[in-house]
Amino acid sequence: MEFGIVLPTPADAWKTVQRAEELGFASAWFYDTQLLSGDLFVGMAAAAVKTAKIRLGTGVLIPSNRIAPVAANALASLSKLAPGRIDFGVGTGFTGRRSMGLRPIRLADLADYVRVIYGLLAEDTVSWRFEGQERKIRFLNPELGLINTQDDIPLHVSAFGPRSRELTAKLGAGWINFYRNTHTARSAIDAMKAAWAEAGRAPAELRTTAMALGCVLQPGEAADSPRAKAQAGPLVTSTLHRAVEDGLTAEQLPPDLREAVAALGPVFQGYEPADARYLSVHRGHLMFLRPEEAPFVTAQMLRDRTLTGTVDEIRTVIRELEEAGYQQLAIQLVPGHEAALEDWARVIEGL
Repeated sequence: MEFGIVLPTPADAWKTVQRAEELGFASAWFYDTQLLSGDLFVGMAAAAVKTAKIRLGTGVLIPSNRIAPVAANALASLSKLAPGRIDFGVGTGFTGRRSMGLRPIRLADLADYVRVIYGLLAEDTVSWRFEGQERKIRFLNPELGLINTQDDIPLHVSAFGPRSRELTAKLGAGWINFYRNTHTARSAIDAMKAAWAEAGRAPAELRTTAMALGCVLQPGEAADSPRAKAQAGPLVTSTLHRAVEDGLTAEQLPPDLREAVAALGPVFQGYEPADARYLSVHRGHLMFLRPEEAPFVTAQMLRDRTLTGTVDEIRTVIRELEEAGYQQLAIQLVPGHEAALEDWARVIEGL
């Protein structure tokens, strides 16, 4: 199995990515959450010129937030800086759109976005619909060498539901999933394998990445220690954010989340302004725990819903993920806890 990192993109992400490369990590993925993080392509460009081997991926880019020709140009520009090391991860947009009060885009729009991106990267003339009109576009002078359209930029799709898995298989793309526990990880990859087979694709061609938040516990450290809650807790609360925002009922929730969602519901209703409560709900999403959320993140939740445990416990989970068919595990580092990279390096060193 390969190992990577995931970053809520700071502009100076290169510092952490450079250290990850030194420690043997294979890839770095960068969040595309424009109102929470630094700019995706700024962070990736700096990392591209400060590293030599590690792969750099958009993890994941949101189509509605950058028109296709701009995104294709940015990817080709990154490929000029780090030829053969760029990955294009794309998704319908949870955080990156909900932070603006918007719902995810349609899968059909994602598929068309991918079509335009790869048509441009192939130096084709493509039909592109914008502002209600169809236009033909292409890179006008790639021969000048200002960008790189020659090296492959693999596609990866963040896919959690059956229709998005079907699209991933149809596109022949790499698959990105979020790890919460081994049971859901196994069921998700089994469903992805089935969609892949249904599309008539060879099993060996499926590329799989699990992204995770977690904490490597020190001997005797509780799973809900302040350090563990800071590093892993934001994954738990991201589920709570969606539940309270969508108004899910107790029957629609897993039993372990019902009490927390019931308690946070009134808190959500108190956020101001009332017509933009999403501004508070998604503050710190996947980055830090807000004071009103922290009490609801328990040791059991962290063990059940994140990759939190001792070195040996985490190594056992990693072996199970590899056995299930995951080829890469990418660990998200929360802002202010970048030093946790050293803990994760100790984990993978013994595998």
